[in-house]
Amino acid sequence: MDVCFIYSKSKTDNVQTGEKIHAHVVSVWRESKGFFAVGGREGMLFLTDRHLMFIHKTESGSKWWEAIRQRQVVKFIRSKNTMIRHDGYDEEDLSYDLEDERNVEIPIEDVTHIDYKDESWGSVLNIEYETDDGRKKHSYTVAQDWVKYPAKEPTKYMKVDWQPFVEFVREQQRRI
Repeated sequence: MDVCFIYSKSKTDNVQTGEKIHAHVVSVWRESKGFFAVGGREGMLFLTDRHLMFIHKTESGSKWWEAIRQRQVVKFIRSKNTMIRHDGYDEEDLSYDLEDERNVEIPIEDVTHIDYKDESWGSVLNIEYETDDGRKKHSYTVAQDWVKYPAKEPTKYMKVDWQPFVEFVREQQRRI
């Protein structure tokens, strides 16, 4: 199963040194917002004390992924709050998945802009951040349904509340 979202200046073991997961959203569709950007990726979006992470390459099994994805849809129907966690995946699993360099880890202090917008078709989280390669912009949406052929892409997005997620990032930036 492909799942990814972490760009980092350097890989660290912060997750193992007491960093806690505050939000874990699955079935996230990430799209680059560059001039030549094409397509997107499915993954898991994490928010910890000091990082945003997008995991698209994970060791978690597809049966776990499907069960969690379905439970998340039910959670978001009941409450739109994105500050959720899922059973069966913890800081140790996240640390292990971060060993894959294709996954992305963004220190919160490198985030230069974060906001969200509710569209008629779903809710979009926009993040801009600095890397060694320059400034990157991505949008994140939670997908509910997927088409798998000819390429995996979302067909239906969910309306969620990104405000607590955005406020947590801003609060952590004030503390740094």
